[in-house]
Amino acid sequence: MRRIVLFLAVVVVLAGCSSTSEVRRASGGPLAAPGTPTATAVTYDPAAAPPGADVTVEMVRAEADTSVALTVSGLRPDRGYAAHLHTRPCGPTGADAGPHFQNRVDPAATPQQPSSDPAYANPQNEFWLDVRTDAAGAGQTQRTVPFALTDRLPASLVLHEKEMTATAPGQAGTAGGRLACVTLTS
Repeated sequence: MRRIVLFLAVVVVLAGCSSTSEVRRASGGPLAAPGTPTATAVTYDPAAAPPGADVTVEMVRAEADTSVALTVSGLRPDRGYAAHLHTRPCGPTGADAGPHFQNRVDPAATPQQPSSDPAYANPQNEFWLDVRTDAAGAGQTQRTVPFALTDRLPASLVLHEKEMTATAPGQAGTAGGRLACVTLTS
């Protein structure tokens, strides 16, 4: 049985100092039904995000930017998945993960109406990790955002139903329903 293992490494490089590192790990394990005791990885749509898929996220934080790499296996073959880092941990429903993590938070966004203003919902202010799987259901992507993480950190990774994140005004950042979620833990 494949297992989801989410590993998030954050390397901090301080100006004029030697680098230090901080490691954050997800509790991982196989995608499970929401509400499964001790599960930190859940699927809300097992047909699109099957139990046992593997997801790996690695983040490297430098003084002025943050690089994120996403590697997946065991997902549906030849399919795109929009993926984003979110503000809250996973829960019984996809909505529990909250909105996309934003460096500059959209002041007009609400829980009922997430940010879709391209000034805030864009790949320079959020972690957009759209990934396309190959014939075996594996894929990888990497993005660098022009900001360094501080004490406010993303709490989960969500796989969305759309194959790519929308970019048009009024739709910016939207990616459809939430297929699966992995809580990032310290």
